[in-house]
Amino acid sequence: MTESVLEARQLAHFYGKYPALAETDLDLFPGEIVTLNGPNGAGKTTLLLCLSGLMRPTQGSVRVAGYDLYADEPEAKAQLAFVPDVPRFYTELTAWEHLRFIALAHGAAKGFEERAGSLMRAYGLWEARDLFPHHFSRGMRLKLGLLMALIRPFRVLMLDEPSSALDQEGLAVMRLELQRLRANGAAILLSSHDPAFSLKLADHFWHIDQGRIQVNDNPPAPISASPALAENESRQSDGHEEQGE
Repeated sequence: MTESVLEARQLAHFYGKYPALAETDLDLFPGEIVTLNGPNGAGKTTLLLCLSGLMRPTQGSVRVAGYDLYADEPEAKAQLAFVPDVPRFYTELTAWEHLRFIALAHGAAKGFEERAGSLMRAYGLWEARDLFPHHFSRGMRLKLGLLMALIRPFRVLMLDEPSSALDQEGLAVMRLELQRLRANGAAILLSSHDPAFSLKLADHFWHIDQGRIQVNDNPPAPISASPALAENESRQSDGHEEQGE
């Protein structure tokens, strides 16, 4: 039987007395893509932050490729790549320098020039390689964050809302890349509000609501706001100009 490459046991997190993540056990296996869906505020980002080691859970343990995420942090995080919904960058590094820095930090300098060039061209960032990320649009920043994960080796890849700011071409390229990674044995967990995107990728679906996770193979249903909420949002948008990037 294949062993899980990402394992969480009795994982839970509270903000004060508020249970942002109810106690749960989870396993992610090599060569599979799991999508995490649920409404805003359901606990998706909290779960990903706890699983990635960026936020210590209130209770429970996380193991990555057999390493305890906290007792063996360097070894565990060497196996794990995480792309948040709002990637952060160094103000003094260009896009190309970000990729080089990450590759060097993870011992992936061999073949860097070719790999980085291929990735940047595929995602439409080649012409912007010498620019600083703070000049990028939100979609370009998300692409760069994704490339910073793809430029280095990993066994587990986690993505928080990767489809939220990408154009159709970027989505198609990312979908093919994730399918290639799955075929090569990577374990992938991503959150998404887009049922169509999830259906094209996922082997399994995790649904979270009010911090409680259901693991099943039922595809996510579209999440629609209540009529009252939709009407209120419509009134708020009237008279406001749409802002471009």
